[in-house]
Amino acid sequence: MTKNAVRSAYLGWFATAIAKVRGATSAIAGDAQDLVLGYATGYDSADVAIFVRSLRSHYSGAVALVVDANPELRDFLHSYDIETLDPPDLQVEGCGWAPHPVVCRFAGFDALLRARPWVRNALLTDVRDVVFQGAPLEPAPEGLEFFAECETPLALHDFNMKYIRAVGGEQLASLVADQPCICVGTVLGPREDLMRFCRLILMLGAIPRSEVGGAFGADQATCNLAVHLGLLDGRVFPNHSRVATLGMVPAAKLGLQDGVIHNPDGSISPIIHQYDRHPVLMTAMWSQWAADVERRDRCRPRTFGDRIDRAVQSLKRRTAELR
Repeated sequence: MTKNAVRSAYLGWFATAIAKVRGATSAIAGDAQDLVLGYATGYDSADVAIFVRSLRSHYSGAVALVVDANPELRDFLHSYDIETLDPPDLQVEGCGWAPHPVVCRFAGFDALLRARPWVRNALLTDVRDVVFQGAPLEPAPEGLEFFAECETPLALHDFNMKYIRAVGGEQLASLVADQPCICVGTVLGPREDLMRFCRLILMLGAIPRSEVGGAFGADQATCNLAVHLGLLDGRVFPNHSRVATLGMVPAAKLGLQDGVIHNPDGSISPIIHQYDRHPVLMTAMWSQWAADVERRDRCRPRTFGDRIDRAVQSLKRRTAELR
C-alpha cells in the first residue's frame, strides 16, 4: 500500500462492497416495471404484516424484501407474491467490522438494483413502520424524490446536525442548516438515479478517516448533504405529500377516519412513515391489517456486554485511524 494512502475500516468495506460482483438473479423478469424494495432483516411476519398487507391492497407490482433465513417469514411473504432476498454479501475478508445496517443497506440497494435492469422506478423504503394508503409509485416520479420529515429546518434537529458535522464538518453543516430535514427512510425515483444516489451517500460517508461514516445516523446525514449541496438532481417534497412522516407531528394534528390516517390539512398521503410513534394510530393499523397476528413489543434487554460494545464502537467512531 502506498505510504501516504488514507486507511480506515469504512474505506476498506466500501471499496469491497462497490467492487465485488454481488446480488443473485431475480426471480421476477419481464418488461420494464416498478419495484418496491426494502430491508426486513431481523424481523418476522408480525413485524411486516401491516406493511405487506396494506401495500398489496393498493399495489400489485413487483415487491422484494431482504430478509433472514426464516422459513415462516418467507412463506408469509411468498403468499403475497413478494420476492424474498438474501442479504448481499458485503463482508470484507479478514475484517470483523461492518457499518450499521442502516448504512449497509444502501450498498445492498445498489447491488440489488444493478442485478435488476428491468426496474423502471423504485421505492427504497423502511418496512416495519410504513403503512400504505394508496399506490406508492403513482403518479410516476420524474426524477429522484426526497421528502421532508417536518416543517422546521435542519438547524433545529440536534441528532441530524450532530452527524452532518461528524461526516462533513462544521462549515458544511452550516451551509445546509437552513434547509429542510430530509428523511432517508423513503426515497423513490428511476433505477439508475437511485443507484447513483446510493453510491454517492456511501462515498460521502468515506470522507472521514474514521468509522463514523458507518454509524447509525450517517445515512441521514449524507443524504441531506448530497441533496442540499446539489451533488445530485432531485426534488425535495414537503411532509404530507406523497409521503407523510409522522414521528415529529403532534398527534392532535392528525386525523383517523375509517382506518385512514389524515394529514393536518385533511389530505391523505399514500405512504405513511413512523405511524407507530402514535399509540392510537399503531393500534388502528394493527387492528386493520394484522388483527390475526400476535402483537409483540420489540425490545431486547441490554446486557453489560452490549453496553461495553456500544462504548467501544462509539470510541472507534470518534478516533481517526493512523495513516
